[in-house]
Amino acid sequence: MTYAIMLQGTASDVGKSVLVAGLCRIFADLGYSCAPFKTQNMALNSGITAQGAEMGRAQIFQAEAARINPDVRMNPVLLKPTSDRRSQVIVMGKVLRDMDAQTYHEFKPQLQQCVFNAFSQLASEHQIIVIEGAGSPAEINLRDRDIVNMGLAEMINAPVILVADIDRGGVFASIYGTLALLSDSERARVKGVIINKFRGDVALLQPGIDQIEALTKVPVLGVVPYLNLDLEQEDGVALQPERMRARQRQAKQSEAETGFESATMLDIAVIKLPHIANFTDFNPLATQPDVNLRYVSSADELGKPDAIIVPGSKNTLFDLNYLNQSGLSAAIGVCAFGKTPVLGICGGYQMLGKQIIDGVESGIERMAGLGLLDCVTQFASRKHTTQIHAVMNGGLGGLYRTQQPIELSGYEIHMGVTTLGEHAQPFASIDMRNDQKVLVADGAVSADGLIAGSYIHGLFDHSEFTRLWLNRLRQSKGLLPLEPDVFDYQQYKQGQFDLLANELRSALSIDAITALMTPFSLKLKTSA
Repeated sequence: MTYAIMLQGTASDVGKSVLVAGLCRIFADLGYSCAPFKTQNMALNSGITAQGAEMGRAQIFQAEAARINPDVRMNPVLLKPTSDRRSQVIVMGKVLRDMDAQTYHEFKPQLQQCVFNAFSQLASEHQIIVIEGAGSPAEINLRDRDIVNMGLAEMINAPVILVADIDRGGVFASIYGTLALLSDSERARVKGVIINKFRGDVALLQPGIDQIEALTKVPVLGVVPYLNLDLEQEDGVALQPERMRARQRQAKQSEAETGFESATMLDIAVIKLPHIANFTDFNPLATQPDVNLRYVSSADELGKPDAIIVPGSKNTLFDLNYLNQSGLSAAIGVCAFGKTPVLGICGGYQMLGKQIIDGVESGIERMAGLGLLDCVTQFASRKHTTQIHAVMNGGLGGLYRTQQPIELSGYEIHMGVTTLGEHAQPFASIDMRNDQKVLVADGAVSADGLIAGSYIHGLFDHSEFTRLWLNRLRQSKGLLPLEPDVFDYQQYKQGQFDLLANELRSALSIDAITALMTPFSLKLKTSA
């Protein structure tokens, strides 16, 4: 018998993803087989399952909290924006096609059966499903074809908890207004409210809680404090300057506590591309005790870092043109000429080469790259999505010099094939893709080992590679290397999940939430 609970929000970015992850960890700790589910995710952060299917990072993050492997059925529809008005539509892990917003809205009824099948199959294998909505159920202009909020709740007969963010202000108005815009049947489905991101004394909030409960007849199930935890964020909103400053504070203790003075910290600059994808690749770097990681959008901000990273992009040529127009291309080139190491991941790797030949992504036939790596990329119409195992090649110089093989694992998401010239060596040898044996070269490294690129997402999840790379940077700065086991990111991340679960146990009545969950019946209702 399977139970479900659904979290919907008064708006986007109210903390639904994190609360779902926390509940998944709590139910897993109680011994239940629990899985997350979100019909439709719109994000440029994605990952690859063991079967080679692409899905949103948010559901991968939630699956990790539930201590289970990610499954594309947890996120059957993924939208990856390619511009302000168009998105690549990915269904059950595979690219369908690009659509504008109106076309996609008209197309949504055709996804009902797919969503229904994915949910019902997932439910048949788990005891509890914690569902996340998208945006707000009060988006009345989209209600007639909704498959992610009340439309889904009706399809599977799931009870709903409404999440409201008090940190942005107007929390009681947002609760009241959201419920007022729902139909009678939808409002009856909302069984409780969670007030999220509260700072201060809850006792001062109680009169407002009493009044909103009296007005709406919906109980407030708890008030979750603003959590100073280092948790993976769903999309680029996490890269807003104030969010980055908060994240730096959360991820690091004071200099006195860590023992690292600012002069001994490594300054690593990640280029904040307009269509930056998979910025979660660099979360492990941000949490290292000797790293100051910052995202930069202009040549003036770049300065003279100890290393530069050019990340992935959902629109490589647009973002390459942005680098050229903003002066960042020239600034990166000056740094590289001055022996500053530069690393490109996926689209960033492509940009570091001599040329990109398109005909697929933008209609532009070709564009010169930054010319820092001796390689050329030819775009292809087929997206390459694989989980991989690889070994970093021996005989490399600079930052990548190693006395013994370093094993790597991660995933590839790209639509290009890159060919190396005589002045570049492959970065790694891939020996496994989606559990199938292969022997494929990946990436490129310059002869001096200062410039490198790779298609492998998740490089810095590996503590051995990360510490090798950072210690080489430290040595170039005249600093002593740190021990390889100074920081274990995977252990750190699991600890953050546990802290999240503990906070939610204190703030919410888990028994009350569990009591709301009843066995549901699966009944597909087609839209008009």
